Amino acid sequence: MALVRPRGAGDLPLSAGRAFSLGLTTGAVYFAGTLYWLVETMTTFGGLSTPLALVVALLLVAYLSLFPGVFALVVGRFARTFGASAALLAAPAWVASELGRQYVWDGFPWALLGYSQVTWLPIAQLASLTGVYGLSALLAWTGGAAAYLASGTGRHRLPLGAGTVILVAVCAVWGQWRLSQSALLQTGEPVRVAVLQANIAQEVKWDPARAGDITAQYLSMTRQALARGASFIIWPESATPFFFESDLVGGAAIKRLAREGNATLLIGSDQIEQMRAEEQRTRPSERIYNAAFLVRPDGEVGAVYRKMHLVPFGEYVPARRLLFFVAPIVEAASEFSPGEDPVMLPVNGHLASTAICYEVIFASLMRQFVLGGSELLTTITNDAWYGRSSAAYQHWDQASLRAIEGGRYLARAANTGISGFVDPYGRVLQKSDLFEQNLLVADLRFIRSRTVYSRIGDLVAWASLAATLGALMASLRSVTTMKGNPE
Repeated sequence: MALVRPRGAGDLPLSAGRAFSLGLTTGAVYFAGTLYWLVETMTTFGGLSTPLALVVALLLVAYLSLFPGVFALVVGRFARTFGASAALLAAPAWVASELGRQYVWDGFPWALLGYSQVTWLPIAQLASLTGVYGLSALLAWTGGAAAYLASGTGRHRLPLGAGTVILVAVCAVWGQWRLSQSALLQTGEPVRVAVLQANIAQEVKWDPARAGDITAQYLSMTRQALARGASFIIWPESATPFFFESDLVGGAAIKRLAREGNATLLIGSDQIEQMRAEEQRTRPSERIYNAAFLVRPDGEVGAVYRKMHLVPFGEYVPARRLLFFVAPIVEAASEFSPGEDPVMLPVNGHLASTAICYEVIFASLMRQFVLGGSELLTTITNDAWYGRSSAAYQHWDQASLRAIEGGRYLARAANTGISGFVDPYGRVLQKSDLFEQNLLVADLRFIRSRTVYSRIGDLVAWASLAATLGALMASLRSVTTMKGNPE
């Protein structure tokens, strides 16, 4: 309402500067509230002082706030040209700003508006058609329509209000019908999956004196999973306190257990790649990847997936020369290189996939897995960095929506939680608590059919961007015409 003021109401539309500042302030409040946990993470595990960690967090919040700022600037431009009708253009403009958060720089699409609906399952089913951006569009349209109605102008207020109510009702009724049918649960071959939550404290995770105990704990939990009939057992991100490929003793123990149990194991472990001599002249002598190794029932490695989307300020420093003072965060855990391919994982004659930690928030990556043939989605993570903050819950909710978008079961193994299983409709089958040792086992299914979203991708988001650019061009042409034809 602050951006859209009806003409003749006594107040002129906001200036560009005022609109941008309002959007910037809104973004700062929103991102400071959702990312407050960054400061504790950087001080506790990154080795930064509290003042320096606060500076880094504020820099990230300031950067992300630019997107709501630009959104407000654009809608303010529309308001000066189209009056109160600009409220109806707020939805595509907002979705376009969220799309920008995914692709500008290295991308940080954390806590998009659409994720707020993940626990309201009837509405959340819309994600199977449009993805998370469709949910954002629905919410933004509802808010924009309310602002237009509250402006008190326009001949089409009643039809617009009724149409918006009908739109939301249709989405909810259709979503409830989809949930009641649950057709995907009747298809595909079943598979018993186990996820391990060993609850290893971050401060002892890489302590050489604890390596033997940590490995023994994971092997013991794997045996328990085998005893419960699991044929696909998932360890969390960076679960091994050693490099899986390099440690002959630890690696051999895992492979031997896979053979003995005739099961497939997915192991989170870092990977070192030695560079060729000619490459070492301009690059480091080795690269480190955050990886997941698939160990087949015969004890051989069947596939290796390397994390493609690295965590900024956690696994690498963006704009390192400019932000040199943040280097201690990455140096505490080694700087990683990104993987390049969405590798498929062969499991029981089918294909599965895994996303490592933060990259599960990239819907387009998970869609690549489905298009590549993945019939079961998994994600492995170590959320110990987040402590008991809301970050772990935010992360879980965002991962859960991927199940609806892809029409796949989702299995999630987290070192300290939250681990669990989500069905293709977003229903939580099992879920652990934070900071407890737990072993969860569930019967899931390999699913081959594709959702509409899997086929069309982020079409709603790109269409929103096109609509916003088109309206912006029309607005600019209108201003040019008015200047060329003064009254």
